Amino acid sequence: MAISTSTLTIDPDSRPLVVVVAAALIDGDGCVLIARRPEGKPLAGLWEFPGGKVNRQELPEAALGRELREELGIGVEGKDLLPFAFASHGYDAFHLLMPLYLCRLWQGIPRPMEGQAIRWVLPGALGDYPMPPADRPLVAKLAAL
Repeated sequence: MAISTSTLTIDPDSRPLVVVVAAALIDGDGCVLIARRPEGKPLAGLWEFPGGKVNRQELPEAALGRELREELGIGVEGKDLLPFAFASHGYDAFHLLMPLYLCRLWQGIPRPMEGQAIRWVLPGALGDYPMPPADRPLVAKLAAL
């Protein structure tokens, strides 16, 4: 079945389904990069895994590569993205489906490109950071790595 958009309606009376992709970038010390949502964006001030919306006719891995370039100035190859887990969470206006990929190899040095703060955090300490509801279930999975 071909899907032509990242926002789908499952049922005319339900919220739209929004598909986003995220990455758990893991450095040589085993720390995970998280980014703080800047002021002016929904959920501002919360920490999250970098990533973003999947555009029309865009593969998830390509969307994640694009988002990581835009947000962090790094390059990733699809072969270096390992599907790990996913979140499914209902917000008031939409339902979010978010695959999380592990990535241990990228080109460049991650730096904030959109005014966000970034931080490298040990997986066991991720729970110390306020995160959007959709990201929270993924924290325990990463800590178990």
